[in-house]
Amino acid sequence: MSNVRNTSRRALLAGVSGSVFTGACASFFRPDADTGNSELRSETLRTMKRAARFMRERVAYRGGYVWSYLPDFSRRWGEMEAYPTMIWMQPPGTATVGHLYLDCFHATRDEFYYQAAMEVAEGLIAAQHPAGGWNYLHDFAGEESARRWYDTIGRCGWRLEEFHHYYGNATFDDAGTSEASQFLLRLYLERRSSRLREPLERAVRFVLDSQYENGGWPQRFPRVAGEVDYAPYITFNDAVADENIKFLLMVYHTLGDERALAAIRRAMEIFPATQQPAPQAGWSLQHHHETLAPMGARSYEPLSLATHTTAGNIAQMLDFYEWTGERRFIERIPEALAWLESVRLRDDQVQLQGRHYPTFIEIGTNRARINHRRGSNSASGEYYWDYDVARPITHYGQWRPLNVEALRVRYTLLSETVPVRQTPSPLSPQHNFRLPRFFTTRTIAVSDLNAAAGDGATEVPATERIMALNASLNAEGYWPTPLTATSNPYAGEPPETPSPGDFAQTLVGDRFDTSPYVTQTPVTGISTAAFIQNMSSLLLSVDSGE
Repeated sequence: MSNVRNTSRRALLAGVSGSVFTGACASFFRPDADTGNSELRSETLRTMKRAARFMRERVAYRGGYVWSYLPDFSRRWGEMEAYPTMIWMQPPGTATVGHLYLDCFHATRDEFYYQAAMEVAEGLIAAQHPAGGWNYLHDFAGEESARRWYDTIGRCGWRLEEFHHYYGNATFDDAGTSEASQFLLRLYLERRSSRLREPLERAVRFVLDSQYENGGWPQRFPRVAGEVDYAPYITFNDAVADENIKFLLMVYHTLGDERALAAIRRAMEIFPATQQPAPQAGWSLQHHHETLAPMGARSYEPLSLATHTTAGNIAQMLDFYEWTGERRFIERIPEALAWLESVRLRDDQVQLQGRHYPTFIEIGTNRARINHRRGSNSASGEYYWDYDVARPITHYGQWRPLNVEALRVRYTLLSETVPVRQTPSPLSPQHNFRLPRFFTTRTIAVSDLNAAAGDGATEVPATERIMALNASLNAEGYWPTPLTATSNPYAGEPPETPSPGDFAQTLVGDRFDTSPYVTQTPVTGISTAAFIQNMSSLLLSVDSGE
């Protein structure tokens, strides 16, 4: 749930609506296999294999990956600094690399990449919670080591409150479980390997078992004793429901699993059920799992309605109408659009260019709640909100760039007709479903803070770009990348007395804060995101089209 730099973590299969079946899976980019230069193609294939071999042999730990590494491997990071025995599930982590290897296999038909993907699968299987999902990270050194990490590095990450408690369960947050589940499904479908069947079934059961009867999903599952936060609430934030619906649609169409279809239909019901009454006809990041009332989450996610969540849910319900033709999914959308317009800032009120919508809106008053912080670390610091736009926190966007007009146009077009589909609904077994051959060449809104989000290749690069990537792979076998993201090493228990300095608008507090931040003096290292992005460019240039 981090929201660093105000970037969504991923949009692997679709855009803002998250609709995997409104064109995203029905049509995918298939480049011309003929580059016109066989010598360059051969060189590119060699580059790809050298880079992949380095990652497999030097970087991977039991088939898994984190986000970035120093060249001597003395330090490594996922969202936070990791132990050498850890792998990370949050994209662009272990499963994202697995998707890449499978994409390379599809492009080249080289068994080397299929075996690389199977190695990733083995790491994920070992890291899979018995209930079927995945935590943000997994420590192969065991529970005691994982708890020690949470009690030190995790607990001292001031702004990363999701790492302040270790519950020993799995999470839907940040698409970690979704990404791993989708990857196992893709890989299983490749050859129907018996090794993958049971882990895949556990992943499917996890999504089914965790769903409330009302259709919503919690942030974490299973419930455990001692939970003190927002884990059980129905979660829309970070596309939890959206990602689960996508995965279930994939399961339904590829495996013919009717359980998935029933769960999708339940999930659709939670969207209109949680929409608030006019004039504030929006949604919150989370809703209570029993009362359906809006709820707060982390201390800088106050009880409120959320404009970006509302926009996403509007788009999702427009999809539902297209899928079903049931007008109940769109009958209250004008109220939601009207509410969004009611909180839109005038041009002279905008604090950040292009961001006209405050993130959090107070229930009852319709005023923007702005988050701030004081202190210097997880012990001395605290978050608070008020109505003052001056000096807000910077690690979580307080204003959003929403295309409400596009939602309005789409609603107007749909509301005037009953959907007429050229193909059957994605809820029908007759839907012309197919998975994309490539996942990592689509829009990938993930970043390890060292590679810009959304830089994945979506078309065959120019020859000059291909040549530059071939030439820039170093002798060891990786693309040297400035590691702009770093963190303070664990320095012991943080003091309750604030350190000198102003940390109100920084990504990190004092030296006791282990949160990641962007440094002005980066060192050169190994970036998993850069590897994925560069390889996705190269695989398009060598695609055989098979």
